[in-house]
Amino acid sequence: MTIICSFSKASHHLCSSTWCLTSCFYRLILVRVNSFCIQLCYFLSVSFFGFVVLKVVRVNSFFIQLCYFLSVSLFGFVVLKVLKPRTHDSFKPRNLDLFFTSVSATTVSSMSTVEMEVFSNSQLLVLTILMLIGGEIFTSMVGLHFKKSQLQKMENRISSLANNDPSTYQSGLVMTEKQDFENLESGNHETSLDSSVDFLKYKSIKFLCFVVLGYFIVIQVLGVSLVSTYLALVSSAREVLKNKGLNLLTFSIFSVVSTFANCGFLPTNENMVVFRNNSGLLLILVPQILLGNTLFPSCLRFCVWFLGKFFKRVESNYLLKKTSEIGYFHLLPSQHSSYLVVTVFGFIITQFILFCSMEWNSAGLSGLNSYQKTIGVLFQTMNARYAGESIVDLSTISSAVLVLFVVMMYLPPYTSFLPIKDDEEIYKKKRNRRGKLSESILFSQLSYLAIFIILVCITERRKLKEDPLNFNVLNIVVEVVSAYGRVGFTTGYSCDRQTQPNSNCVNKSYGFSGKWSDEGKIILIVVMVFGRLKKFNMDGGRAWKLL
Repeated sequence: MTIICSFSKASHHLCSSTWCLTSCFYRLILVRVNSFCIQLCYFLSVSFFGFVVLKVVRVNSFFIQLCYFLSVSLFGFVVLKVLKPRTHDSFKPRNLDLFFTSVSATTVSSMSTVEMEVFSNSQLLVLTILMLIGGEIFTSMVGLHFKKSQLQKMENRISSLANNDPSTYQSGLVMTEKQDFENLESGNHETSLDSSVDFLKYKSIKFLCFVVLGYFIVIQVLGVSLVSTYLALVSSAREVLKNKGLNLLTFSIFSVVSTFANCGFLPTNENMVVFRNNSGLLLILVPQILLGNTLFPSCLRFCVWFLGKFFKRVESNYLLKKTSEIGYFHLLPSQHSSYLVVTVFGFIITQFILFCSMEWNSAGLSGLNSYQKTIGVLFQTMNARYAGESIVDLSTISSAVLVLFVVMMYLPPYTSFLPIKDDEEIYKKKRNRRGKLSESILFSQLSYLAIFIILVCITERRKLKEDPLNFNVLNIVVEVVSAYGRVGFTTGYSCDRQTQPNSNCVNKSYGFSGKWSDEGKIILIVVMVFGRLKKFNMDGGRAWKLL
């Protein structure tokens, strides 16, 4: 009973602190959503935090996140179903397509089977919330708060000491921080008492929680402000929204949240193609792409160092030197963080050179001057890793560039090709913890992708024969790998490529999967969820030996 009460108190503290600190940003997003949606989203956040704190001891974290994404997707589907679309008089999305869209937003995959301009303003805000609470940084904060709650008992004991003798508490705190700092600097970890180390670890995790939360809020609020200002000042961009009937604030919030979460959804049917002339808007979104995903660990480490350097925080030194003990996936060691920056920009330069050499004079970039082409290509190549926003029709680009994009979509976000020593002890712990049986039956990531591609080819076998220019293996590979990598790139579907023209065919501005059968769409839903949770199987296939 005592354990349950302590977990309940931790859950209450976790929910209240997180919700209060994010309330300002939430109000911007929820300002136009009805009270039902507000209460529902609040209920989901509180319920998930409570579920994590109460059940994490007994349930594997994989199943916790699986239940979270499925439940959020289901509730998102219900809300989207209740709210009327903009085209409710002429067209209503099917239930499967609504659930597909909800899963796509929650897993930040941005795969689409309906046109985005079908959704009303309220539905767009619901999708914004799904992307916000489904993003990697937001969900990682939940685990961070749980780690903090595990060390809550130490803080309570110290607080009790402070109530009894404040002077002793302040003196002891300073001595503890000084002792742990000296031990860390000298490498002598055995002389420090376990209680002081646990307390310093608790303070460090608490400090990291505020750093991540501040990073999460500041970057997006700054992005919304810049996008809104740009749209208000540039008439050509504002005219696009006016012609499409899109609210300026809604578009600004939606696009920034989607870009920062590396989802790639946009309220326009054409994605960013309609804004390809607006180089200023593209440049505003470029930092959001990098700061929200591939460069997040490096930027987070820099923020921790900066705060420790100029505000003399002992927690900062602990976080920078003891990243493995903190156990936060996105706080990488110094060497890995440095190499990650080099690798990220190396990939961008490689894609930029190939894209320019193959597509500079292509139809996709026609009508743009040299400056606009340069910014457009830079934006396109950065989106190949996880963001998925596009200024060109991918079905028109060369096969060489498309294959390179497939490789970029497959690679994990923190891939580094520079020499980093493997931590064999960490791998052995992981291997022993999982057990021999589970390790033996796990496949590699490529194996699962091959299985999914084969299944889709089976469900779409009739269309592969009847419509080979649209339904070909390369397009299916792009769609499946894009869903797995949570990118959202798609080659689309064109009636003009039909070998047997159908007079009833109408070109639609949604993904290639929008033309798949229901079975194919269900498979892609599984791929999106699998891709969102692939970090739990990054070591899969190690037991398989190819000789």
